[in-house]
This record gives sequence, C-alpha cells and structure tokens, in this order.
Amino acid sequence: MPAALTTASVLMCPHGGMVNVTPASTRVTAAAPMICGTDSFIIAGCAFNIAGAPSPCVAVTWVVTATRVKNSSNFALNAASMGLCTNAAQAPQGPVTINSSSPTVNLL
Repeated sequence: MPAALTTASVLMCPHGGMVNVTPASTRVTAAAPMICGTDSFIIAGCAFNIAGAPSPCVAVTWVVTATRVKNSSNFALNAASMGLCTNAAQAPQGPVTINSSSPTVNLL
C-alpha cells in the first residue's frame, strides 16, 4: 500500500511552487494529520509564465485518490495519488510532485 500523504508531506508544482494544505479534519494521523482530495491546496511561489505573461499555479485538483482509506468520509491521499496544478483560470499546468509521505496511519 502506498504511503499516506499528510500535512507534513512536501508537495510542489512542476515549476517549484510550494503547496500549502489546509485539512478539513485532523482526526486521522500518520505522524501528522492525513489529507484528502477535498481539502484546500493553495500553491505559493510558482514562477511559471507563458510568453512572458505570468501564469502561476495557484491550486491543486486531485484526479486520483486512495480507494481504500477514508478520513471523515472523504478518500485520503497517498503517494500513488495524482493531482493537477492549475492557474487562476483553472487551466491545468502540470502534475503535482510528491516529495515525501508517511508510511503509518493512526486513528485518534
């Protein structure tokens, strides 16, 4: 089973922007609160531009989540999850990069 994603996981847009997560629930943990595809994912520091015009990634939309693990009735995210970084017009600009995750899950 792929490792769980938590608020301590390092997620980035393909252009180097950092993803900041605000979880809706902190009940399920894996060393830190687990995150779900329905949580808020805001990207800061993306420097992407198209033909000289800024088009930074601002959010993540999750396309694939875990299929067996839920957190407060929402499917959790794991290292196999797939998310797309989007700009302010919600146009996809590339996949989110998952740099770290947590192997264990604890219920509080």
